[in-house]
Amino acid sequence: MKKYQLGEFEEVVLLTVAVLYNDAYGVSIRQEIEEKMKRKVSVSALQTALRRMESKGFLDSRFGQATAVRGGKRKRLFAVTPLGKDALEHAKDTRMKLWESIPSIAFDFGN
Repeated sequence: MKKYQLGEFEEVVLLTVAVLYNDAYGVSIRQEIEEKMKRKVSVSALQTALRRMESKGFLDSRFGQATAVRGGKRKRLFAVTPLGKDALEHAKDTRMKLWESIPSIAFDFGN
């Protein structure tokens, strides 16, 4: 379904927001992806994906409290919406159907 369509990076970002739950903000999301996925993430790519998914209704955001550590600047915290959860479940189900459809001979390399 087109309404649930996620790109690979969007899926990773959405999953990471769910993993981080109440602590999902730009820096923590980026660090978690880089640590878990062993891949570099540019700030601009992440911000673009977060804005795009918020406009699609997959994410909500709110501002947290200002902290001295951030020079009084507030964090924008992200959370997965019910539609975002549906999109993740659709992606997971689609991938599982593909995996389950692979004939066993497809991975028989004659070893």
